[in-house]
Amino acid sequence: MHVTHLSLADFRSYESAELPLEPGVTALVGPNGQGKTNLVEAIGYIASHSSHRVSTDFPLIRAGAARAVVRTAIQRDDRKSLVELEIAAKGSNRARINRSPVTRPRDALGMLRTVLFAPEDLVIVKGDPDSRRRFMDDLLVLRAPRYAGVRSDYDKVLRQRNALLKTAGKARRSGRTPDLSTLDVWNTHLVNVGAELLYARLFLVRALTPLVAGSYEAVSLGQGNATLTYRSTLGEDIGGPATDTPVQMDVPGREFLRERLLAAMEEQRTSELERGVSLVGPHRDDLLLSLGGLPAKGYASHGESWSFALALRLASYDLLRGDGDESAEPVLILDDVFAELDAGRRERLAEMVAGAEQVLVTAAVAEDVPKALSGGRVDVVKGAVTRVH
Repeated sequence: MHVTHLSLADFRSYESAELPLEPGVTALVGPNGQGKTNLVEAIGYIASHSSHRVSTDFPLIRAGAARAVVRTAIQRDDRKSLVELEIAAKGSNRARINRSPVTRPRDALGMLRTVLFAPEDLVIVKGDPDSRRRFMDDLLVLRAPRYAGVRSDYDKVLRQRNALLKTAGKARRSGRTPDLSTLDVWNTHLVNVGAELLYARLFLVRALTPLVAGSYEAVSLGQGNATLTYRSTLGEDIGGPATDTPVQMDVPGREFLRERLLAAMEEQRTSELERGVSLVGPHRDDLLLSLGGLPAKGYASHGESWSFALALRLASYDLLRGDGDESAEPVLILDDVFAELDAGRRERLAEMVAGAEQVLVTAAVAEDVPKALSGGRVDVVKGAVTRVH
């Protein structure tokens, strides 16, 4: 799988842009602030319907424009497809596949798969649990687009349940009897979709753990054991205890997870009413990243944190590539990565990804791109996109 052409209209800094692409390595080169990242961000948006830089769509629309359009031509074996996403400043986004509208934008998920590594990925290692939950859920959607619906349904049910808990909590504090007639209904909804999301995350972590360990060893030359542990609000027996070596944890069944979620909600009912918020469920879980048995967050050095972030993305790439469909190998995007790495990590990373079907690299200067990734070059200066022959 590779992108053969990218077209932009009113996306970020671009009023319009056309970028033809080929298999293999393409380096987008130009000074900072010229629009390189905007181009790869657009390709990543087609794959995930989200940006790796911002949490909302509005900043993606050029100032003063009513909408932005991202269009990619994709080659997958001998099949060609055209995917277009329209990002609206007001109202709902829209999508087209081969110029035909689809019912929902998420129906276009899966047409393109990308793995994007950028400096922002350090937040996965050093940041709050929300960044690690997003990492897991984004990868789930890339593997199986139907989880976009599961994720959306869970968020909707959670908002409704939290609104009910907040209203009931205010009533209790004012001496009135809260109306909890619909709480059991929302509990059932949250348990059903929450168990599905939790089940998928647990399977994902089990598959990802040995790949992360191997990628970290390759990037760091064996300087520490990298492990993943899923931390659930339902207890350590759900995600497994942290160890300093990769383990194949058992994944409980969906029905067992439903029962545990429902029991935990009942146990926390008084506390939830007092605080007006749901205290158990996948939205409160975390992914513990460990090096040599110690949490990477707070203990890992800057270089170790970079290596762990790299390992997570490389493992994601290996996982997607190994899903069984050779024609769906993801496009690998390295956004402003090499300038942040020391010489050893830079060369090792380049050697590990050089064989990918399509690699897109952004760099401020051509010298930042390792020789192992020699290939096509596109200069990006003041919004002008020019292929260098």
